[in-house]
Amino acid sequence: LGPDGPSLGGFVCPATVISADLWQLGQLRPGDSVRFVPISIDEANRLAGEQEQAIVELRTPSSEASVCPPDSAILKTLPLGEHPVGVCYRPAGDHYLLVEYGEAILDLELRFRVQALLEWLAAQALEGIIEMTPGVRSLQIHYQPEHLSLSILLEWLERAEAELRDLSEAEIPSRIVYLPLAWDDSQTRLATEKYMQSVRQDAPWCPRNIEFIRRINGLSSEQQVKDIVYAASYLVMGLGDVYLSAPLATPLDPRHRLVTTKYNPARTWTPENAVGIGGSYLCIYGMEGPGGYQFVGRTLQVWSRYHQTPEFQQPWLLRFFDQIRFYEVSEKDLLAMREDFPRGRCHIRIEESSFSLARYKAFIAEEADSIQAFKQTQQAAFEAERAHWIATGQAGHIAESEVVAEQQDEIVLEDGQTAIESHVHGNIWQIPVAVGDEVQAGQPLLVIESMKMEIVISADANGRIEQLLCETGNPVKPGQTLLIISHG
Repeated sequence: LGPDGPSLGGFVCPATVISADLWQLGQLRPGDSVRFVPISIDEANRLAGEQEQAIVELRTPSSEASVCPPDSAILKTLPLGEHPVGVCYRPAGDHYLLVEYGEAILDLELRFRVQALLEWLAAQALEGIIEMTPGVRSLQIHYQPEHLSLSILLEWLERAEAELRDLSEAEIPSRIVYLPLAWDDSQTRLATEKYMQSVRQDAPWCPRNIEFIRRINGLSSEQQVKDIVYAASYLVMGLGDVYLSAPLATPLDPRHRLVTTKYNPARTWTPENAVGIGGSYLCIYGMEGPGGYQFVGRTLQVWSRYHQTPEFQQPWLLRFFDQIRFYEVSEKDLLAMREDFPRGRCHIRIEESSFSLARYKAFIAEEADSIQAFKQTQQAAFEAERAHWIATGQAGHIAESEVVAEQQDEIVLEDGQTAIESHVHGNIWQIPVAVGDEVQAGQPLLVIESMKMEIVISADANGRIEQLLCETGNPVKPGQTLLIISHG
């Protein structure tokens, strides 16, 4: 994850590139190969210090890395019994530490403990802590080893656990934020169509994500999916899941927790502010980009960098422990609201409230039988869906290698003709021109989808399309001629 990568995310990270080598990542190009070698955290910090000194002295760093066998991914643990829920400390590279609480399950009590730790550390104002990013049951701490050593940081964290014991009566501010949701809108349907054309046509969630959500949760109709989404109160557990403070949220009522798998492989394009469900969580995408959550619709902006409004006192809209509640609007009305909302001409309803862990646990206990019945039906449907994938060969999908058609004959251009070539590996997404068309300078000729981006190839000058040497959906490679255009 490069400089624009999110602090919060859902990918498994088996290794982290050391800070002293990040400059090399910035120079990689398509076709380059990378090999990783294990080194210790102490060695990583030594190399970073050497690099900083070399920059000050305007010289090339001279040190070579000393390779060592991979070490344990666990620095220390406080087991259950010694600690109320159990805690584990993991290195996350040479400048990050990950604190994990409890078992790998969805438990709001763990999220309360994460928040308590975050606030305790913030109150200490330790020199060397750059950023703290809470997750569902973890806190990632970005620190500067030259100002705050790992060993000292661990001592502070153990001190925190000695003070943060019983959180059973904890209560925290929790705004209720009402957001409009255009159900099954045209842009999320377009994203699914693009996925089917350029990534995977036979995916179980295609062509309708909502039907897939219905089926895998054992619901009787798509209307039931819709009713649950609009009835749910989604508690914001994290911010920054898929860039720009996108919320990672889960319904407070377990009977509203629709469970899905994510896209496999991931989408290459998602519309801004699409609303999707992945696992037990809901996300509002802060910007266009890749993604894997199953779509239900689209809502308002959750990030606004350039205007301060009553809702946007800072660039991000939502806060930790906000409760999102959706209400239905037409796509036409949503588009008008999206035009006005970041400019302060449209406002949303926000209620100040609080969230009590004790009251929540009492509610869960009172509704235990109904919750258990819902989970059993849901689990049976989920297992039936997975069994169907296995029976039909859809489980464990492996993307087929792209086979780029070779151009058998050398292309001979006549006077006044120009060959338009691809500069990247990718797939042809759109061809908005046809043979015989007269085109103007700057007019789009082709759209290539590559590396989760859409790359438009435009005409350099006025001309006429003489030949098209590619088709929509076909893979292409750098240097491959895509069309021939004549001038004059």
